[in-house]
Amino acid sequence: MRIGVNVPNFGPGTNPDVLRDWARTVEGLGFDLLMISDHVVVTPDVAKQYPAPFYEPFTTLAWLAGITERIRLGTTVLIMPYRHPQLVARMAANLNDLSGGRLVLGVGVGWARQEFEALGVPFQRRGALTDEYLHALRAAWADGEDYRGGPVPIWIGGNSDAGLRRAVRLGEPWHPLRNTLPWLREAVGRLEALAGEHGRPVPAVMPRIVLRLTTAPITDPDRLAGAGTIEQVVDDLDQLRLLGADTVVLDPFGGDPQETCHPEVAWHALAAVAASWDLHANHP
Repeated sequence: MRIGVNVPNFGPGTNPDVLRDWARTVEGLGFDLLMISDHVVVTPDVAKQYPAPFYEPFTTLAWLAGITERIRLGTTVLIMPYRHPQLVARMAANLNDLSGGRLVLGVGVGWARQEFEALGVPFQRRGALTDEYLHALRAAWADGEDYRGGPVPIWIGGNSDAGLRRAVRLGEPWHPLRNTLPWLREAVGRLEALAGEHGRPVPAVMPRIVLRLTTAPITDPDRLAGAGTIEQVVDDLDQLRLLGADTVVLDPFGGDPQETCHPEVAWHALAAVAASWDLHANHP
């Protein structure tokens, strides 16, 4: 099982130097994948969680591709209705080509109503537009001889049943975000049932979980996967491996934008996970 990291590309502490340090730290620790988020207009509803500056994912990942060598690069998640699918097809394919085939395109339907309004995209049609644009995206890669670097791996984000169905219909990996282990187990069961109903293969599972280290164990039954002592986090990773997860993305951002001013806290947590996971792998 491979481990990735969701890097904050927003907030008061984020700038090119910090993003460079994030990339070099994550790659240097041996993680497999670096992912960033997507917003286009920092409307008030977006700013409450992800304040400016917000670095656009395609330009940021293209820059990070030039200062890294091995690590895969991706979006968690690109909001599919925000951009014309032919534009996404071109940018993603080119970025994949320029990075040496390292791009992963995690996609989702979006949630920020004010941002949809600012972009002139109908909020109520975001699910239908996502489906339509994903089909157009794959068709462009299949038919366009000039799309160097495509097709690109796609992950289907979202915790809803609609997200599960979309992953099954398209035959792409499912990318659930920040939840508990019991919920993930139950959701994987639903994913398997939906695949059986449609006579389709069960999609791979690529969850994104929190990373929040504590000195004392968290005993709350609603504990999010990835929260707790290093022993609890390593056990969560083990449980996800047994559940069939191909890749797990760690998300160290706890929700306070001021955290971006002190990235070394997250880096220490990631270093602890990297060391403990290696030890755990070598001494099962």
